[in-house]
Amino acid sequence: MLIARVIADKADLETRLNALKRAVPSKSFATGLVSGPLGISYRTIRFLPIDEPVLEIDWGDCDAEVVNNIMETHFCDCDMVMSRDGFWVPKLFVSDMDSTMIGQECIDELADFAGLKEQISAITERAMQGELDFESALLERVGLLERLDEGAIQRCLDERIEPTPGAKVLVETLKAHGCRTVLVTGGFHHFADRVAEWLGFERVVGNRLEVADGKLTGRLDGPISDASTKLAVLEEEAAKIGPRAYPLASGDGANDIPMLKAASYGFAYKAKPKARAEANGRLDHHDLTAILSLLGIARKDWVEG
Repeated sequence: MLIARVIADKADLETRLNALKRAVPSKSFATGLVSGPLGISYRTIRFLPIDEPVLEIDWGDCDAEVVNNIMETHFCDCDMVMSRDGFWVPKLFVSDMDSTMIGQECIDELADFAGLKEQISAITERAMQGELDFESALLERVGLLERLDEGAIQRCLDERIEPTPGAKVLVETLKAHGCRTVLVTGGFHHFADRVAEWLGFERVVGNRLEVADGKLTGRLDGPISDASTKLAVLEEEAAKIGPRAYPLASGDGANDIPMLKAASYGFAYKAKPKARAEANGRLDHHDLTAILSLLGIARKDWVEG
């Protein structure tokens, strides 16, 4: 059973629904040959009984790729998620940090203190688009920060880094519903540990910048945290919980794709095209609390940050 949930704009909802119903018939009204694209038909359309106008469409056994194309046609600018396992409150949440739980790319902001933001940001963007190998791009950028004063990290945290709207409410609400929360990043513990404190994450996995005599050495201290690390962390944590973990993941770049694909609910948050195409959920318009609405958690049950 494939179910799609969409946060619908009331202003043009009837227009969208009428167009969908014309293009794709409901089984309850179809007779004889179904005239929808590739024989696709939906079973039911309903609203979730929560505050937000969340529309749920039951597509039965329809092909996910075909349904996704239909949804892109009629709800292309709406936040949504699809699932074959039904919808349950996840017992595990694993999230990327940069441009997901915070609104910045830490290494780009740190580079600004070395006068290298434009150069390093260009490398970051290509890596997130999936155009560069993550490890080599990371090592190149870290190398450019050699001899930057360690104090720049604290200044960057104080002056540049801010949580994404809705991030703390999302994390605290999930925890209140019995969900384990893990922040896993291709960025750095110097930032991630503080962000985890701000938002309430229970575990942090990331890279470590090597520091000597009060300055960055241009190297990493320890193993690299990359796409395979993110996937391994999700699988490890889910295995501890068991088959009803229903993992939730969020991220925005190519480095997040394996984790997003492995999750029951993988949300691409204001993501690069490759990540958006591979995820079964997308969030482009609302803040991160929209994930709670799409999972069916009513606003009265949210934990305000």
